[in-house]
Amino acid sequence: MKPGEKDAASLEQLSAGFATLFGGRPDGIWAAPGRVNLMGEHTDYNEGFVLPFALRNSARVAVALRPSGPARLRVASLQGADPAGTGQTALAGEIAEVDLDRLEPADVVPWARYLAGVIWALQQRGHHVPGVDVLLDSDVPSGAGLSSSAAIECAVALALDELLDAGIDREELVLVCQQAENDFVGAPTGILDQSASLLGTAGHALFLDCRSRLSRQVPLDLAAESLVLLVIDTKVVHAHESGGYKDLVAACARGAAGLGVPALRDVGLERLVEAAEVLDAATFARVRHIVTENQRVLDTVAALETGGPRTIGPFLDASHASMRDDFGISCVELDAAVEAAQQAGAFGARMTGGGFGGSAIALVDVAAAEAVGTAVRERFAAEGYRPPDIFAVQPGAGARRRTTQA
Repeated sequence: MKPGEKDAASLEQLSAGFATLFGGRPDGIWAAPGRVNLMGEHTDYNEGFVLPFALRNSARVAVALRPSGPARLRVASLQGADPAGTGQTALAGEIAEVDLDRLEPADVVPWARYLAGVIWALQQRGHHVPGVDVLLDSDVPSGAGLSSSAAIECAVALALDELLDAGIDREELVLVCQQAENDFVGAPTGILDQSASLLGTAGHALFLDCRSRLSRQVPLDLAAESLVLLVIDTKVVHAHESGGYKDLVAACARGAAGLGVPALRDVGLERLVEAAEVLDAATFARVRHIVTENQRVLDTVAALETGGPRTIGPFLDASHASMRDDFGISCVELDAAVEAAQQAGAFGARMTGGGFGGSAIALVDVAAAEAVGTAVRERFAAEGYRPPDIFAVQPGAGARRRTTQA
């Protein structure tokens, strides 16, 4: 089966599964990709710079409105997995129901809170959402730091915007999804993930200023350079709404306050000497990562635009060292993945995503991809870690309506 035919078959399976569960065909199917963050970790909520790109892996939602009858959300997952990386598994075909007139996080099963939160955020903006049925399918690895949750949010947001004729542009849909994640789910994330999913284009990374929300496409045609980016999923699961993520957000806020600026975006490299004098050592380390990471984003963009992707390896390596040593968000599995890839000939490697697990990325020649992957697997086996999932990615298209036609 050709790739286009396989994709069409998957969409038809989703549509047929929807009909079986909910008793009718969906109004449509929408897809939104996960993302890899090439550079710029934890800079987004500090109003800084990020450089993600959209994956070809996506969350797909079959959606139908029910204008008459009670305003209830009925939602199910096709594959029976943990589609949002929450730690709670959805049973295949099990329908969760929520009253949309009294939409509260505690009333929604954890894995469905991301899509219920989008409805809540639309309600906060004055949009009436009637009864709605949603069947979810996703091939974005959950808990791997590839934004499986944001992919779900963006697919649902795009679907409801079209079905409700709400007229919300994509930049505003980014904020709808961020509000869902921040205020409904309770994860204090920035706009990186949703921007990549909604605004990404194939063959490009998205350079995003998280303060102004201005963005531009940066060429990242890895295939033309005979390169791939290997994603190394360590199988160490993380969740933004728990763990140390909130502590890091608080540390950055303390650092900004101690330096008298609205956000760490306003601190340049030249102020790091002063910062070391006025901040405690732990807070200073967090601040130093953000300040240097913002500069690495700018340097990576300049390198891509002038020298191409083969020139960005040193920035990838430096970013991982900063996240490991200053920001404290790596783990032994991520460090092993990065070190093994570097030693096997990768141009550069770093962990990606929020940290505390998830994935690393390694930029490699196509011809070296198998050898690098083997080196990482052997390192994991020698250390007694779970076998990682390793796969190659290229920058893909952003969120869009899909068709079952091949």
